[in-house]
Amino acid sequence: MALGTAHVTKTTAATFVPAIWSDEIVASYQKNLVLANLIKKMSFKGKKGDTVHIPAPTRGSASLKAASTQVNLIAATEGEIVATINKHYEYSRLIEDIVETQALSSLRSFYTEDAGYALARQVDTDLITLGRSAQGGGGTSAYSGAFSGADGTTAYVAGTNSGFAAITDIAIRRSIQRLDDQDVPMDGRFLLVPPSSRNTMMGIARFTEQAFVGEAGANNVIRNGEVGNVYGIPVFVTSNADTTSGSTACRIALMGHKDFAVLVEQMGVRTQTQYKQEYLGTLFTADTLYGVQELRDGAAVALAVPA
Repeated sequence: MALGTAHVTKTTAATFVPAIWSDEIVASYQKNLVLANLIKKMSFKGKKGDTVHIPAPTRGSASLKAASTQVNLIAATEGEIVATINKHYEYSRLIEDIVETQALSSLRSFYTEDAGYALARQVDTDLITLGRSAQGGGGTSAYSGAFSGADGTTAYVAGTNSGFAAITDIAIRRSIQRLDDQDVPMDGRFLLVPPSSRNTMMGIARFTEQAFVGEAGANNVIRNGEVGNVYGIPVFVTSNADTTSGSTACRIALMGHKDFAVLVEQMGVRTQTQYKQEYLGTLFTADTLYGVQELRDGAAVALAVPA
């Protein structure tokens, strides 16, 4: 008896294949995000326009109430912070039919993992470089608002390449004080360090005590680069830490709060495929559209440390 011609082919299942790729890429993207998971996020999905206006109200003060007098009215011209959605990044591969026919399925796994990693790394890069503006910095890789990793007080100077050193307990405590002085809440803080600083911290006794290692250390490295906490602040390690423009290469450790910056997503990770007959192959593209913006200048501190 004939089986008929209702076969499941590459054509009839075409919508299923991209869905698998999409799920795998989004999973990889979320897994590889570090700083993007620590700061404020705003969804702008499905909305038109390229600018988001974020209110920045002025803090008020309490007034002493005197007997038989009216209350003291508070009025202020509130400000705003403008976030521009101007970052559109893509990851594309043209997979020729001969490759798809002969290659192992692990090739697809590599492409999906690599696409998610590449897009996540780019989003994190754009957020991390906002640290260039922290503490009144000029927004350039000279890091005019950064301090030395040695004490958290000596200013980093890119021109003479002075004011950077291995991270210390003193610098961490001084940076915490800077956030405290700016009334930055304790909840929601983070410390993002390059591998060199993690190496330094593992060689300092107090950072390897239970007070530092905590639950994260008990489970080795847990989610998204978290390696422990110090003084109640979660510590994350990333190879994507920013590099300064000084004559001697050095990296930036960033202590901050979730309100330091915002990530505005207008289009999450999207995947598309299209068969290109002229190349006898399938064009695969993953892309995302977003914007980043510093929200609270005093809510982050950059420390210059050796690479």
